[in-house]
Amino acid sequence: MGSRSPAGAVTRLPDMTTRTWDLVLFGATGFTGALVAEYLSQHAPPEVRIALAGRNRDKLDEVKRGLGAAGARFGVLLGDSADPASLRAIAEATRVLCTTVGPYAKYGLPLVEVCARAGTHYCDLTGEPQFMRRSIDLADDLAKASGARIVHTCGFDSIPSDLGLLTLHEFAKSRGLSGRFKHVAVAVSLKGGFSGGTVASLLHGVEEAMADRAVRRLMGDPYALSPDRAKEPDLGRQRDLAAVRYDDLLETWTAPFVMASVNTRVVRRSNALLGYLYGRELEYREVTSLRKGLKGLAYGAMLTAGMGALLASQAFKPTRALARRLLPKPGEGPDKAARDAGSFKFRFEGETVEGERLHAKVVGTSDPGYGETAKMLSHAALCLAQDEAKLPPRAGVLTPATALGMPLVERLRGAGMTFDAFPGKR
Repeated sequence: MGSRSPAGAVTRLPDMTTRTWDLVLFGATGFTGALVAEYLSQHAPPEVRIALAGRNRDKLDEVKRGLGAAGARFGVLLGDSADPASLRAIAEATRVLCTTVGPYAKYGLPLVEVCARAGTHYCDLTGEPQFMRRSIDLADDLAKASGARIVHTCGFDSIPSDLGLLTLHEFAKSRGLSGRFKHVAVAVSLKGGFSGGTVASLLHGVEEAMADRAVRRLMGDPYALSPDRAKEPDLGRQRDLAAVRYDDLLETWTAPFVMASVNTRVVRRSNALLGYLYGRELEYREVTSLRKGLKGLAYGAMLTAGMGALLASQAFKPTRALARRLLPKPGEGPDKAARDAGSFKFRFEGETVEGERLHAKVVGTSDPGYGETAKMLSHAALCLAQDEAKLPPRAGVLTPATALGMPLVERLRGAGMTFDAFPGKR
């Protein structure tokens, strides 16, 4: 058991020298899981002991064979989300368990619980606030006691947001400022799409919200993931953007960003876990950046209408079924050429409590939902497995910024992503 400081941070983490594996990838037979396996086969140092895990031995062996000589060193383990004993055996055999099996609200909690009890670090790709809230309530104390870091949202949602703001904070500190902000607005532009798994998770969340008033309230709460809701500041409703609007801080026309309702809550949880390092009065928002002129406004209007139609389609069984047939399904995704043609950019504009303007950018150079997500999750897992001495002495149900912080930023910079900050406006 780890010893805890008054703030709840674990200062003595569990001894993992007896674990058979350094990293187990659970869900390696899915489309995104296979991309993560491929990335790890090409970029994980040879000393990192890796195994692929899932329900079907034949499919796991097929993934391994598909990796050629680079994947020959990978072990194969069998486990099923419906079989807690198999999950427990995997968790107790590895230092880090990385999972791509979603929707996490349906399949994720048993895996979180066994890792929290075993002192096994965990990372995933969830973008489901209701799942994260359940994970916090179930496993935060367990993970603090065992020394486990349970790290959600280690892909396109929400690493660019969470680590982008951390980068901006660190830059402000380097300029002699407090690092606290009054306002931060983020303009997102992307080329590519969301994975079938992300779509499935989004639709599952909408379905849960429509069926359960408590879930609707949770998803509407800007501090849904707060460690202590009563201690959060009263800054008004802080609604995510729902229509085309001119943003004075970004100085551009903007439209809703589909992942804002996840990313903003993750960032606010990070701020609270860090003792409001970014400021108690921080107003943080994310939007889609629109091109100048009528074409940009027309695209924004179409995007807003499309998002509204998608949500409305989930209210009725026939339209819900039609939407699910038309949208990407879990296990589906674009070919390598299409993934390589994708990209994304997050532009941060911040106003500090001292009144200074700073800006930052986070850039990915392949499809956000596939190529860059596989890269981000892989390096999050490797960071947990290899960088223990560099990481904050903190355990529990965490966020990328609070669990991995600047060591993960440095890893991702080395992998070709951009995390930069500058004085003044863009």
